[in-house]
Amino acid sequence: MSARNNQTNKAAARERLRAERERQAKKDKTRRQLFVGGSIVVVLAIAAGVGYGVMQLNKPSGWEAAKSAKVVAPKNTTGTDGTTVVVGKASAKKTLQMYEDPRCPICATFDQTVGATVQKDLDAGKFKIQYIGATFIDNNGGEGSKNGLSALGAALNVSPTAFEHYKTAMYSAKWHPDETTDTFKDDSYLIKIAQTVPELKDNKAFQKAVNDGTYDAWAMKMSAKFDKSGVTGTPTLKMDGKKLTTPGSDNAPMTVADFNTALDKALKA
Repeated sequence: MSARNNQTNKAAARERLRAERERQAKKDKTRRQLFVGGSIVVVLAIAAGVGYGVMQLNKPSGWEAAKSAKVVAPKNTTGTDGTTVVVGKASAKKTLQMYEDPRCPICATFDQTVGATVQKDLDAGKFKIQYIGATFIDNNGGEGSKNGLSALGAALNVSPTAFEHYKTAMYSAKWHPDETTDTFKDDSYLIKIAQTVPELKDNKAFQKAVNDGTYDAWAMKMSAKFDKSGVTGTPTLKMDGKKLTTPGSDNAPMTVADFNTALDKALKA
């Protein structure tokens, strides 16, 4: 082989090596660009995810939103936002105010023990009842008080009798859950209870109102009314601004005898 051919071959080899290095450099540069670009995308995605999470955390819950939503007041109500709920004979001279929370276990015990006597006296015209609903038990976790109160609004929209009978069913030993169990948060459970109430059985309008939360905003206004009342526990009974209590205590009367004693005194005042 001539020296000239040898030099030509070496030059060709060097050129091939240079070209290979350039191709490799371009591949490495592209890889770095893709990695950096991908990293930016990942960082942006994480940032977007964090931002969305923060936004969701700051977003008001359905019940918080209901506080400022337009109120649909049930029929058979009066007063601001329909939060005055009075049942009984219009001719009754006295009004018994009843403060209750749907999840309240003591309210359930009261209704199971004294409820029939209260209903008998109400039907006899001894007094009217003004109902003030509370939801403070939900403050310990859950939403069953609010949802139960909203469902009571749906029953009240049907009729005062439907409201009374539905409330009795909710407080019954069969249907009322333990205070720590948030069963009333489930619309299906509330509708199941309503199936035992003649005025509400297979009532599609009532069921739709419960499922749609038609009276959620009303329930929040009613709850706010309770919060402003100064009453700190349920059940609380008042007549002419004075509490009906068990003799020797500040608690609501929990037996028929104690209720009759407290009521007779209040009616004569």
